[in-house]
Amino acid sequence: MSSQPTDRICFVTNGTSDADAAAARLRARYGDHPIDAADVVVALGGDGLMLQTLHRVMRSDIPVYGMNFGSVGFMMNTFSEDGLDSRLAAVQRTRIYPLSMQVLDASGHTQEALALNEVSLFRSTYQAAKIQIIVDGETRLDELVCDGVLISTPAGSTAYNLSAHGPILPIEAQLLALTPISPFRPRRWRGAILSNRAEVKFITREAAKRPVSAVADNVEFQNILEVTVREDRSHAVTLLFDPGTSLEERVLSEQFRF
Repeated sequence: MSSQPTDRICFVTNGTSDADAAAARLRARYGDHPIDAADVVVALGGDGLMLQTLHRVMRSDIPVYGMNFGSVGFMMNTFSEDGLDSRLAAVQRTRIYPLSMQVLDASGHTQEALALNEVSLFRSTYQAAKIQIIVDGETRLDELVCDGVLISTPAGSTAYNLSAHGPILPIEAQLLALTPISPFRPRRWRGAILSNRAEVKFITREAAKRPVSAVADNVEFQNILEVTVREDRSHAVTLLFDPGTSLEERVLSEQFRF
């Protein structure tokens, strides 16, 4: 007998055969609605799908509940076809604010993008990047010679930031992590922890000789001259987790893994 959840659900998948088959069963059991008419999105996939879905619903602020059909599934819940309505009624909510990235490229064009995890700058050729770092109008690092540098939200601090040896930030912390990627000079600089109210500007040196790209989550711009990053409180997304498995708990637990 089919259960009838209170929430109008939109199911999305990462396109794998297992996730698509599970979504078909769930749709038959719980119904399915277009994303613009849904109360909640249930995403069947991995963290990549979760990030894509959160960007998709950011302006409408529809909450997203993930079930893991990916590799890591850090932002996903355990998959089960049973009791979805009761699980959705008991969820814990986590609110995340994105970073706003404004880019000036070599052609003089200005472009913008939002990042829920991190904004990253990368060298585009064999030449190391040379990047000046300015925080709230004051130069803090005149020249970082590196493969790149990133600035991460608390939600993104356990992703690429952690792989680059950056600090893990508690989800509720009003902080950002600034982390170099393979720094050559200054060799011992390991980054900084900044207030979420900080405005960070990156200026590329010798941009024609040492081209740099800038990436906000999955949006990339080439041949950039300047990148300005700040937290954007005019946008937000809501992640849903089963009780006892909140994102706050996962981030805390990650700090004790070895």
